[in-house]
Order: sequence, then C-alpha cells, then structure tokens
Amino acid sequence: MLAAESLVNQMAAAEPWPENAAFYQPLRGEQILVSDAASCLAVQAFLRMCSLPVYVVYRPNAEQMSPSGKVPFIHVGNHVVSELGPIVQFVKAKGHCLSSSLDEQQKAEMKAYMELVNNVLLTAELYILWCDDTTCKEISRPRYGSPYPWPLNRLLAYQKQWEVRRKMKALSWASKTPEQVHDEVNQCLRALSLRLGSQSYFFGRQPTELDALVFGHLFTLLTTELSSDTLPELVRAYPNLADLCQRVERQYFREPGDETTVSTEGSTSSA
Repeated sequence: MLAAESLVNQMAAAEPWPENAAFYQPLRGEQILVSDAASCLAVQAFLRMCSLPVYVVYRPNAEQMSPSGKVPFIHVGNHVVSELGPIVQFVKAKGHCLSSSLDEQQKAEMKAYMELVNNVLLTAELYILWCDDTTCKEISRPRYGSPYPWPLNRLLAYQKQWEVRRKMKALSWASKTPEQVHDEVNQCLRALSLRLGSQSYFFGRQPTELDALVFGHLFTLLTTELSSDTLPELVRAYPNLADLCQRVERQYFREPGDETTVSTEGSTSSA
C-alpha cells in the first residue's frame, strides 16, 4: 500500500493542476445531509485556500461513485481521490501545502485537533441524523433516499441507517443520550476555542488544513436548520469560533465587491 501510494504521489506531482478538475458531491439544497454538507464544504474551503480551481458536479449517487464510499471526491486528470485527508496528501504531492510553514510539533498538534474534530463533530452529526429516531424517520431516511425510485429509496436509506448505527456501537456512541452528545461537542468546541484564542487562524495569520476542516463543520452547523437549536447555540457560545467562520467565508467564498454573504454550496438546507 505504501509503495502504491508513493507511486500515485509521484504521478500526481508530475502533472500540473488541470483547468477541468472536478469536485463531486451529492445534490445540494434540502437533499444533502448535514454531515455530507460539512465534509464537502471543508474540502471546498481547503481547495480555495490553496487557490486550486474546481468545477462542482452534483450527482445523486455521488456516495456510490466515490472510491471510498464517502463524499466529496475530486477527479483530477487520471486520479480520483475522496475525503479531506487523502485529498490533502494528493494536493501536497502537487506542491500545495497550507501547513508547510509549521514545525513538526505544530504539525502533530494540528493533526491531533483534526482527529478531535472528526471523532467528535462528525460523529455527533451522524448520531443526530441516524440515531435520533424522530430525525431519522422525518428527515434522514426520506432525504437520503429521495434521489432514488421506490423501493430502492427505502432500502438504501435503511442500509445507511444500519451502517451508521453499527459504527456508533463500535465507537460506544450508540448508548449516549442527546445530552451526553451535546456535552462531547461542547468539550470539543472549548478545546478548539482555547487553541484559536485571539488569532485569525489556529496557527497564526494564515489558514491551515485545520481551519478548513473546522470551518466546514461549524459553518454548516450555524447555517443549517437542524431538528434542535442546541448545536448551533453551542457554536455561538464561542465567539472566536463564529468569527473564524465569518472570516473564512468572507475571504474565500465571497465574490469581489460582494458585501453580502455568499451562499456556500450545500450549507443552507435543513438537517
């Protein structure tokens, strides 16, 4: 696997970033779930921070098209790469790295915080979508199955629910109450807020991969109508994190001369 990854990186490095690089994600609007919207927005933010252009392609079956079964994924030349971590490594092989100025200790710290975000915020989003019976019945299953005809829509939705709940059991989250999940999220946000402090970004004046990841999740939580207001209110309780979201949105998602908030893809729908 290491040899294959090294070969892919060498091939990627030899090719310039093409003008027709494509970014694949599920249908936007009310058909995208909050966890997918957050992941897609994080990758879009990272690519924009790297000044790498892509055109967005919406596919109802983007998850099934992805090599890892997760969204988003990019199609660059002869390469198809999915999820933020592998995309970061692929882009790094092409000479674009947001964290190149960090020392080894800072890089290790950045990776630890990224793991924290993935282990807590993403897991909490999946818990709300698929482990809360009301949300699952009224929002998640209908929305997940909406691009497909009956009975495939129901079969795929129940399969997704079963897969996520099995993952929650493995992570010991299935038995948590909503209050315990909210407490986990609050502890994660507190740690991120303390690390950010009064800085513009987590490691100074320039964004890193951590900033892109945090922006993707927090901005989505702040701008998505969820079944409960608890998570958005938790984010708003940390003004420096909310300010970070506004800063990234303003710098990387607004058109020149636009004084109003730009609607980022997949980030203004319900849960």
